[in-house]
Order: sequence, then structure tokens, then C-alpha cells
Amino acid sequence: MSKIMIIGAGGVGGVVTHKCAQLPEVFSEIILASRTEAKCKAIAEQLGGKIRTAQVDADNVPELVALLKKEQPELVINVALPYQDLTIMDACLEAGVDYMDTANYEPLETAKFEYSWQWAYQDKFEKAGLTALLGSGFDPGATNVFTAYLAKHYFDEIHELDIIDVNGGDHGYPFATNFNPEINIREVTAECRHWEEGEFITTPAMSKKASFTCPDGVGTYNIYRMYHEELESLSKHFPTLKRAQFWMSFSDNYLKHLEVLGNVGMTGIEPIEYNGQQIVPIQLLARLLPDPASLGPRTKGKTCIGCVVRGIKDGKEKIVYLYNIKDHQDCYKEVQSQAISYTTGVPAMIGAKMILEGKWKKPGVWNIEQFDPDPFLDDMNKYGLPWQVIELDDFNLDP
Repeated sequence: MSKIMIIGAGGVGGVVTHKCAQLPEVFSEIILASRTEAKCKAIAEQLGGKIRTAQVDADNVPELVALLKKEQPELVINVALPYQDLTIMDACLEAGVDYMDTANYEPLETAKFEYSWQWAYQDKFEKAGLTALLGSGFDPGATNVFTAYLAKHYFDEIHELDIIDVNGGDHGYPFATNFNPEINIREVTAECRHWEEGEFITTPAMSKKASFTCPDGVGTYNIYRMYHEELESLSKHFPTLKRAQFWMSFSDNYLKHLEVLGNVGMTGIEPIEYNGQQIVPIQLLARLLPDPASLGPRTKGKTCIGCVVRGIKDGKEKIVYLYNIKDHQDCYKEVQSQAISYTTGVPAMIGAKMILEGKWKKPGVWNIEQFDPDPFLDDMNKYGLPWQVIELDDFNLDP
């Protein structure tokens, strides 16, 4: 029985809170904190008062430390913005609390998507006897665990990895993002990098396209190669990988809107002056778009996210695909959220459970694939994200 603090009350924060509240035998006390406490109170109301709430500025280390020392949780689940990872890690170190997040730190002024800043905390967390678990969402997160599971159970060596994230959902808006608009648009417009023969190869954003047919009747979608941070840690922790790529589905409509917004400067991250005020265009755009947390009731369709791994077992080449399919409406019925937030929030709850149960508790800073994948995947089956494994005769995403 453990007390935890969840920081961040957006779409993912709501799912994490709901899922933790479903397991009082593990999460005996839950505090949900955010800069806007009204968002926390709305989630608390959904849960019939099973949790407590607090107001905190995650950019303010002394304020965070004061709250942590007052509440003394065993673990902080950070589902705030990636810009706040380091301040929350600093506060956890000062207050003596274990830490976990779902996305790597990103500086406000540049779209970097690197783990270097957080990996630099390794010695601090190790000396403090504290665990920091990085990237326990779906991608990064479950996809890293999928890779580790396949490497452990199906291969002697893994050589090629394709992470494929398909969202077959429709929310009915002309243009909206399924998670934080600022982070989503920065990801999509950033240069692509993929791992090949020992180095990262850079190509223009969205310049490689393929068609992918999902299993179980989910459908056929256009997917685009882009950079995602799990490639950095997976290429480091699985040195036999010769190639690793990340793919995501986008509709023509989404891409056309994004192209026009980019052309008129609305996706820019540099401040501009307007009426004597400094305004960041992408932050203004994020305020104009629908809140991702509001998409749940109107999103229909399914997600299909998984990993295709090619490698060697007993001297023979084989190809294995491990994936999860989730229905948006099922997620809404359970936790009042669409599947994008659900598929991120459930692995966050499971990662926290792994730490609190001692299965993944080890002083230092760790990516999720560095731990035993088996108990995590057992819990994915138990708590709403069942997965399948199939062997493929052939696989090729080259046009």
C-alpha cells in the first residue's frame, strides 16, 4: 500500500488517476496536482472523491519540494509537460522521492527529443538511493517493453525494428491533435532520424511514406517515418540493431492543415511580438485547438500500435509482430478518455506499480526496456491493453 503523487491533469493525467484509483491495494492514497487545481478537482469528482488534489507550479522547484515534503509520497508520476521533467526530477531528489515519467525532457526553445539531460542524473539518483523510470507511456514505453520481450523470448539477436503507431480514430473535427497540441506538432514537424548501421540518419520531416494494413480488421493506413525518442534508448540498449525506424499514421486532411499552418508561421516556437506582448505561435495555436481531453466522447475507431522485429533465432531469420489494438469508445466508457490518452496512461500506472511492488526498483535513471518485460506485459493484459504476437512470413515498408 503506497501513497503517490500524480503531477499533470490533462488527458493522460486523468487516465493515470482513474487506473491507479482502480487498484487501492497498490495505490492506497493518491494526490493529483497541477498548476490548475480546477482540472484536478474535475477528475476527483469523476472518481467520487477517492483522491485528493493540490495546486503546484511544476516549474518551481522550491514549491514542488515543499509539497512533496508535506505529503511524503513514495513516488511521483510525472504526466505534466516534457519541459518540466528536470524541475520535477530536481524536486524528487531534494525530497527523497522516486520518479517516473512518460516522455523525455525537451527544452522549450528547441525540439530536441533527447534523453541526454535525464541520463545525466544517473549518479545523483543512484547516490540518493532513488529510482527514476523514464518513458513509461506507450511510445515510448510499451513499445520499448515489446522490443525487450521479443528480444528475450523470440530471438538470439534482433537486427531490424519498426515501431508502427496507427490511430484509426475519427473525432469529427476538421483539425485537432490527440495529445498536447504543442508537443504533437513539434514532433511531426521535426526532422526525421532513424538508426542505421551504427548511426542516426537524418531526412526531411515526413519524407518517407508507406502503406500498412493493421491486423484484425482495423484497416489500411498511410504511415510516415518520423523520429521518436525511444529510438535513442533502444539503439543504445540493443547493440545488435542494424536498423530501427518509427512510423505513425496521418490522414491527408491532417497533413494539409499542418502544411498550411506551417506556411503561415503558426507552428513556430520562437516568440513574436504582438501588441507589445511576446507570443509563441504554436502556444497560441494550441489554445485555439480542441482540448485533447475533450475528444473522448466523440472519437470512434481503434488504435493499433506495435513492433515488428526481424532477427535471428537458432541461425534462422524470423520476423515477429507484437501489437495492441484498442477501441476509443471502450476507453471512454471505462475512464472518460479517448484511446490515445488511455494507451499512454495505462502503461504509466503499470510502470508505477512495478516500482512500488519492487519489481523495477533500482537506484539510478533507467529506460523502461532495461527491466524485465514479463511482469509489465502480464499487467498490460490484466489492466486494459491486451497484446498479441504473430510471426510474419514477410515484411517490407519500402515503397
